[in-house]
Amino acid sequence: MAEVTHESAVPGEAPLGIDALLEQVRAGYRRIEAREAHEEARSGEALLVDIRYAALRERDGLIPGAVVVERNELEWRLDPQGSHRLPEATGHDLRVVVICNEGYASSLAAASLHQLGLHRATDLVGGFQAWRAEGLPVAPVTS
Repeated sequence: MAEVTHESAVPGEAPLGIDALLEQVRAGYRRIEAREAHEEARSGEALLVDIRYAALRERDGLIPGAVVVERNELEWRLDPQGSHRLPEATGHDLRVVVICNEGYASSLAAASLHQLGLHRATDLVGGFQAWRAEGLPVAPVTS
């Protein structure tokens, strides 16, 4: 049986850790605040993408107009070249604002979208909780 080792991505270097990884990926793009995201979505400039899992959406509600894409499907749904893309995934110039619950997972998701060529992808500082705290529109989940 093969031995499993936990080595860093670069031999000889210590693993980053999540805080350092977040700092590193966030340095690659400008994150936006809730009001700016709301205005960009309202003007049609940005596509809001909610990656929160179902239990959080049911508990806290939905952002009207946001596309719900579970995190594990995000790249497949937003890759403009992918066979499983959403109709909204029209090209690499698409402005995407990824929204998670508190603004952590969305940073990693936005960085992943950058790797797919979606160079205008960003995420919402503070996530859905910041959106709600700003008093921006939230709709209940209807069954």
